[in-house]
Amino acid sequence: MLQAAYNAFCVALPATSHVVQWGGADVWKVGGKVFAIARPQEDGEMAVSFKCSPLAFDILREQPGLRPAPYLASRGMKWIQWLSPESMPDDALQDYLRESHRLAAAGLTKRVRAELGL
Repeated sequence: MLQAAYNAFCVALPATSHVVQWGGADVWKVGGKVFAIARPQEDGEMAVSFKCSPLAFDILREQPGLRPAPYLASRGMKWIQWLSPESMPDDALQDYLRESHRLAAAGLTKRVRAELGL
């Protein structure tokens, strides 16, 4: 997934905000909680990290072109890093980003979810 497509997809999700941090990574949040992190690779594609369920984490970490997200997964969090469209097409990655957004939003208080219209 190219940077423009990644950012266009994430901005279209409900109640999102974008910051560039951690050495130039495009970081997307919902209610202040991170749900996606991406950094350009040398080939122009993005290395995209996203939150996932424990079951999805166990399955995806074994797939070529995917790996436990550096830093996050080493701290026990269930985050996967997507490295190549050969391992997962963009539409499948978008499904995981949508689910990551949902998981992050589910961690917000009821009041905050209501304020954000979630």
